[in-house]
Amino acid sequence: MARASVDVVVVGSGPNGLAAAVTMARAGLGVQVVEAQPSIGGGARTLDLGLTDVGLEHDVCSAVHPLALASPFLAEFDVPARGVEIVVPELSYAQPLDGARAGLAWHDLERTVAELPRGEGADWRRLLEPLVRHAEAVIELSLSDKRSVPASLLTPRGIAGSVAFGRAVLGQGTRAWDRALPGETSAALLTGVGAHAIARMPSLASAGTAIMLATLAHTVGWGLPVGGSQAIIDALVRDLRAHGGTVQADTPITHWSQLPRARAYLFDTTPRALVDIWGDRMPARAARALGRFKYGAAAAKVDFVLSEPVPWAVAEIGRTGTVHVGGTRAQMALAEAEINAGRHASAPMVLASEPAQVVASRRVGGLAPLWTYAHVPAGSTRDMTEDITRRLEQFAPGFRDVVVASRCIPAARMHEHNANYIGGDIAAGAIDIAAMVARPTPWLNPYSGAIPGVYLCSSSTPPAPGVHGMNGWHAARRALSQRFGIRRMPSLAPGS
Repeated sequence: MARASVDVVVVGSGPNGLAAAVTMARAGLGVQVVEAQPSIGGGARTLDLGLTDVGLEHDVCSAVHPLALASPFLAEFDVPARGVEIVVPELSYAQPLDGARAGLAWHDLERTVAELPRGEGADWRRLLEPLVRHAEAVIELSLSDKRSVPASLLTPRGIAGSVAFGRAVLGQGTRAWDRALPGETSAALLTGVGAHAIARMPSLASAGTAIMLATLAHTVGWGLPVGGSQAIIDALVRDLRAHGGTVQADTPITHWSQLPRARAYLFDTTPRALVDIWGDRMPARAARALGRFKYGAAAAKVDFVLSEPVPWAVAEIGRTGTVHVGGTRAQMALAEAEINAGRHASAPMVLASEPAQVVASRRVGGLAPLWTYAHVPAGSTRDMTEDITRRLEQFAPGFRDVVVASRCIPAARMHEHNANYIGGDIAAGAIDIAAMVARPTPWLNPYSGAIPGVYLCSSSTPPAPGVHGMNGWHAARRALSQRFGIRRMPSLAPGS
């Protein structure tokens, strides 16, 4: 790459990199985005994997987006006004259980309460209703930069919401977690959501994940974009280009000398990549601190092509875009403990999404994609196709008969399509309470790249993984202030 000058260079085109790029471009700066992969979007790409000859597309990583609907960044950006339709199903997520039973988390809290087994609905309402009532505080706490207190949380309503959130996380983050949810179905329904953290359970980190996502299930919902996750990415890229920014794919960066000269560099990469690229100019102490960043357990991805919908034993499960296939609370806790100890679980936790059941246009030529992950030890080389198939057969007898094709990416190869997924860690860093608060380092500025003008803006920084753009937005705020003296954030609204 020629070393021409530009105001800002963003390395990596995931949702956070593009959020940073859009923010900087709307501040009137010249922005160039470079991406190592041939396609743009990082963990939010939607691609034809070549498994069929009808052009069927699969979501490469993220498929369902409660955080996109909750994100203050994307709310101000206003994706619906930009032609992105996100369909929110009536059923937010499901948890199949043995005996043709299932826990069903409907978008409507009261319906969820009514359909849980006797007595369990009241427990669910007692836990979730205060959080649903104060959902804005849950979102602020979950998506903040973890270094400042949003002004809205200092109001009486914000304090009440924060207390409710903290109480729920503490209750579900310890061995006393059955006290609030003693029933098997409701306990499993919440635990399956906490498994998104791929962390030991119970733990404060998995509990925080569970409480936040369960709250969103009953408020904004767990939406799926028409056209797949790529629709959100394409809207961001269009806006970036409309404000003079450029995007260059298929351009891996291994050393800072390959980059254009710029006043600010924002990296949608892991700390390890930042050290590899800037290590010879970075203070040794800072390089060591960033190099100690902890990565977590992993996921192996299996994409299926189906001729018919998954034949769930409980038919209602087919009405959602998200299914947590893990069994009971005890079974999921055991499975997560095994993979975090470096062993493959005998009955692994599986996440599944059948987007065509919510967005009919995802079915092409009579075929539909099925997105699945299985949790595995970091660096696992195991092909998890058969493991996932057996798990789905347990709750959807006859699943094998509707599979037309499949492709597995073992955890050890996940980095090949996204360099941030080291060893298959799709969260770009271990999810534990210390790491979430002090991620990636305990520095006052968690987005600092330890060199003036260099910033991290990836999921390895606060607030958390997910398609919400908040990491990039927080990093851009600091870069605008520190490097360009711009302290007022630019409007993200369409037409501005």
